[in-house]
Amino acid sequence: MIDVMNNYGKDGIPFIFIIDFLQRMPVILPVDLVDPADVLYDFRGYTNAGAAMVPADKIYLDKKPVDYASYRCAFDVVRERQLSGETYLANLTFPTPISINLTLKDIFFRSQAPYRLWCRDRFVVFSPEPFIRIDNGVISSFPMKGTIDASIPGARELLLDDEKEHAEHVTIVDLIRNDLNMVATNVAVKRFRYIETVETHAGSLLQASSHITGTLPDDYRERIGTIIGALLPAGSVTGAPKKKTVEIIRETETYDRGYYTGICGYCDGSRLDSGVMIRFIEKNGDETIFKSGGGLTVYSDPEREYREMIDKVYVPIV
Repeated sequence: MIDVMNNYGKDGIPFIFIIDFLQRMPVILPVDLVDPADVLYDFRGYTNAGAAMVPADKIYLDKKPVDYASYRCAFDVVRERQLSGETYLANLTFPTPISINLTLKDIFFRSQAPYRLWCRDRFVVFSPEPFIRIDNGVISSFPMKGTIDASIPGARELLLDDEKEHAEHVTIVDLIRNDLNMVATNVAVKRFRYIETVETHAGSLLQASSHITGTLPDDYRERIGTIIGALLPAGSVTGAPKKKTVEIIRETETYDRGYYTGICGYCDGSRLDSGVMIRFIEKNGDETIFKSGGGLTVYSDPEREYREMIDKVYVPIV
């Protein structure tokens, strides 16, 4: 994976990449070899997808989340590891079977999200979260942590003043800043905890993000794969410290994340744009599965975290 990306970057060959959470099944393809019958993508305008006629019917989405007792059991395992000092932020996720009156390709075309991907009718991604961007030697990351229903009175202030959400966001910003320091210099937080709105089929959500930048070495084009590899898996969907927290996640979660919480993106050798594959639906036999979750700290309330996991099961279609 790394060598292929480095070579494409060195030669200035535009390519897309789809990398799973554990980096065991990476897909690296030159743009001119991407078959739209297999893969459709739109990464903030880098796209091989034209307009398509899709049904404009009202969205029907039925969720069958894991029961609270099962969630609480996993939550308590993570809490115990946090109290023992092994991890101070861990992203816990679960699969939710859903019924929806759209195909995965319909969801791709109708979703309003900066990072959209449809892959061989196996899964569809409609992610609001960037991973990294590279432009003229400047690398940027935009970690997103903290979500609230925008219809709640005073939602913006509630999110910004929440002690747990603040602690989680600070931890992720620090983790990403440290990650960027492995590949760049002059790393700095440009904006801290600004609020963005995400429109969904069930209403609006507010999400908190930050903006971190750094300066890459002059030879970054021929080191694109090395840079990406050093930053994986994405800190916002793992936790801190990253290596130990990934171990805890794998021991605690009851399923394989697969491509969920991996990354996808586009590179033309000089510029790169990529997203974290959150907001993810996949086909698993006869089932349609939505994967979602959130970050846990010692301040986390299990009932609230359970509700947030369920609230993130949505499609950004209005």
